[in-house]
Amino acid sequence: MSHSTVPRTDTEAEEGKKNPPKVHGGHTGAPGRPPTGRLSLRLRFGRDRVLLLMTLPAVVLLLVFNYVPILGNVVAFQEYDPYLSDNGVVSILHSPWVGLENFQRIFEDSAFWNAVQNTLVLFVLQLLLYFPIPILLALLINSVVRPRVRAISQAILYLPHFFSWVLVVAVFQQLLGGAGLLSQLLRRHGYDGLDIMTDPETFKFLITAQSVWKDAGWGIIVFLAALASVSPDLYEAAAMDGANRWRRMWHVTLPALRPVVALLLVLRVGDALTVGFEQILLQRGAVGPGAAEVLDTFVWWNGVRNQDFGYAAAAGLVKGVISLGLVLAANKVAHLMGEQGVYKK
Repeated sequence: MSHSTVPRTDTEAEEGKKNPPKVHGGHTGAPGRPPTGRLSLRLRFGRDRVLLLMTLPAVVLLLVFNYVPILGNVVAFQEYDPYLSDNGVVSILHSPWVGLENFQRIFEDSAFWNAVQNTLVLFVLQLLLYFPIPILLALLINSVVRPRVRAISQAILYLPHFFSWVLVVAVFQQLLGGAGLLSQLLRRHGYDGLDIMTDPETFKFLITAQSVWKDAGWGIIVFLAALASVSPDLYEAAAMDGANRWRRMWHVTLPALRPVVALLLVLRVGDALTVGFEQILLQRGAVGPGAAEVLDTFVWWNGVRNQDFGYAAAAGLVKGVISLGLVLAANKVAHLMGEQGVYKK
């Protein structure tokens, strides 16, 4: 019989209650270790030092190019003049301080509010028309039985994602412009030609169509990856219970996509005020700023073209704060729906 199974006498038991065994550090476990299941910072650093060294270059790049430039937002509170010195830091230190004057100008500027309106309209349209299309196409491709046909379809739909916006706009110009294929076809049949590329009324739908054509293939890959993680046993169990194809899609496929949809919606809401700078800038001159001015082009036009850097920085800072609030609000809604969102509770 082992020592641990030998019964103790009453005297030994009473002595054990009066003088319990001492535990190092006031907790159970091996001496010098924190509570069970947790390692000290020194031990974790020693264990993961190789991984930390591997990620160090990426962390340095992130700090230099993403976080250090945030300090430059101080020019939003200045009448910044980059020509005071060849050194940008010196120019910031010697530029006159104006406080909240730039923000006051923003809220009194009708052009700024026009840019906000155009940005929100484009965001709503892209959310309603663009976002569901990759889901529908992913479901359609996933239902194709032959792997070769599925792979070819996915490659064709994904190909425009590699095109630059210059090429995308050129393709739409050749199709929908005043001298494009559609206008020539209408004139041959006795109708007036159309020039959708210069029509301010249809510009927002044109931008959405271009985004769908270019980036729907990327969304398809994301949703197909989520569909690949669904266990075939779920479909077999649903089929044995008498569920047809549509019922299986409704009760098995769509619930499997819900976490991915919730995450992408949160991220999309965070980019609500970023609706495609290069895409719109290329077509801004054709329809005018009244229809094509969004917050990104507003910041660029005032900062780069008009050299009003403090005013443009203030507009960009307002946009960043609003975007952060939208992300937090959307993530809270995802938590209320039972999803994880960008981060856990």
